[in-house]
Amino acid sequence: MHASLDGFVANSKSEMNWVKVDKEMFDYAGNQTDEADTALYGRVTWEMMENYWPTAGIKPEASKHDIQHSEWYNNVEKIVVSKTLNDSNLKNTRVIGNNIPDEIRKLKQKKGKNIIIFGSPSVVHSLMAENLIDDYWIFVNPILIGQGIPLFTGIKELIYLKLVSNNAFQSGVVSLHYQKN
Repeated sequence: MHASLDGFVANSKSEMNWVKVDKEMFDYAGNQTDEADTALYGRVTWEMMENYWPTAGIKPEASKHDIQHSEWYNNVEKIVVSKTLNDSNLKNTRVIGNNIPDEIRKLKQKKGKNIIIFGSPSVVHSLMAENLIDDYWIFVNPILIGQGIPLFTGIKELIYLKLVSNNAFQSGVVSLHYQKN
């Protein structure tokens, strides 16, 4: 999840045009996606991803990252949390619309690699409220935006975390990886 230094994941208009992403970060994030075989999205984020990634890797101007991430995206199991989306004709995609915490608990019990979530603040907030997130990867961007969608909200009890790693990028973004204790 990208966040501003003052703890917002999007501004008050739900825009993220302040997020800094470059090749160095793409390479770093690519290591995380390689460790995941399931991607979890909210509907809005999934629609954004679905409009770009299926064909991003075959475009003539595709970067190395576009090629690799497009291949990963096309092969990974995608779970979309949505009460309005129909999954009847979706490739490698399943929609969860009811009993979301229970469905996520079942998903976490499956054998395989990691489950990774991209953006999707409303889904992240509901998973935080149920204490269903094991690892937090936060990319703190060097900007103060003052107001917007907060990174953390809805937490019902203390969640103790342990810093696993951190990385400062040339862009000024700092990656923080925490695990639940």
